Amino acid sequence: MNSYRWDARDYERNSAQQLQWAQELLQKLDLHGNETTLDIGCGDGKVTAEIAALLPQGSITGIDLSEEMIALARQRFPSRAYPNLYFQKEDAARLPFEAEFTVIFSNAALHWIRDNRPVLSGISRSLKPGGRILLQMGGKGNAAEIVAVLEKMIRSADWSKYFEEFSFPYGFFGPEEYRIWLDEAGLSPGRVELIPKDMVHQGRAGLLGWLRTTWLPYTQRVPEQKRESFLDQLLDIYLIDHPLDGQGHAHVQMVRLEVEAVKT
Repeated sequence: MNSYRWDARDYERNSAQQLQWAQELLQKLDLHGNETTLDIGCGDGKVTAEIAALLPQGSITGIDLSEEMIALARQRFPSRAYPNLYFQKEDAARLPFEAEFTVIFSNAALHWIRDNRPVLSGISRSLKPGGRILLQMGGKGNAAEIVAVLEKMIRSADWSKYFEEFSFPYGFFGPEEYRIWLDEAGLSPGRVELIPKDMVHQGRAGLLGWLRTTWLPYTQRVPEQKRESFLDQLLDIYLIDHPLDGQGHAHVQMVRLEVEAVKT
């Protein structure tokens, strides 16, 4: 998994939509309160802490590859106040656990890894027999209209020199291939489906905040002094065909891959 330079506080300010989707996903976890849980790609820890509150007799460990995110999560949710909540820096593609968890959860993280097979093998090793997973990530066709603008921009005279030997950084998968990988990892697929989502931002500024804090594989190829211009051009082009609605909101059509499976 690539390690980008996250601005954890900026992400925290511009991730309201991801938080909302995570809270919707939590309703499908069906926790009893005594589970030993892993949150892969915990980010700033807000969602992990919400799960911890649902586990009075259990515990949860949040992992992330970003040192900045783990530092912020530990600061926001210290162990003295959250005794069943732990954070540690780990690579989702190299999970170090062995039969430790009864539930593994992940939201808006695993599309950052272009090959999910090592992730699923690690998840299978990390689960106790009968343990279950609930994952949601960007799926096939996710943010296609943003991607189309970016693909056009990075081939343009203004920006192409910064994107030599650049390859698409995300793994946006469909259910067919993902079911095969689950089977290979010893995970029995249950529900594996693509779910369309309308991502709503507060005007141009809200959309800019989301692009700035999450599209790092593109922005971090551009020199820092040119990133504002890069994002302004992206916004200008996108909003021509996708203008703000009557309430001043910006919309991006997203597709999420949602996965439930059990360790056989």
